[in-house]
Amino acid sequence: MGAWPEPVERVSAFLREAGVEARIHEFCDGTASAQDAADAVGCELGQIVKSLVFVCDGRPIVALVPGDRRGDPVKVAQAVEASSARVARAQEVEEATGFAPGAVAPFPLPHVDTVLMDSALYHHDIVWAGAGSAHHIMGISPTELGRLARVRPMDVAADQAYDSSKQKET
Repeated sequence: MGAWPEPVERVSAFLREAGVEARIHEFCDGTASAQDAADAVGCELGQIVKSLVFVCDGRPIVALVPGDRRGDPVKVAQAVEASSARVARAQEVEEATGFAPGAVAPFPLPHVDTVLMDSALYHHDIVWAGAGSAHHIMGISPTELGRLARVRPMDVAADQAYDSSKQKET
């Protein structure tokens, strides 16, 4: 196996420097959706962490949401005391996070000062988050994820579950 893509190396180096045990897995077929990731790993959809980027009054905010839920822009805006929140456009995602859309890891995020994490993710022993490319994901305890991403735990998901096959991740 050759070297990982640079964004995945960035995530790996961040984990090493933090002294955190996390497993990064590579999937040749990619994990374009939360359901693809859950199928590849063999876990529940709710154990997949979607790193969603919102723009709140001009500031990029990342919301970590379970794979079986949608991020709620109204709750995100309220959480950061913004007048509104919208899903970031592809260029905004890359500028804020340093990762391409569909490959956003929850850390390191150079231009994001607030990361919100849905409390439901803490109900699992291990969760699976993006690791810098559409082909790499990492398994990590939600407690370590929260600590490394310096999250504010809260309810940021929409109130009902949804059909994940209809929403493509950013």
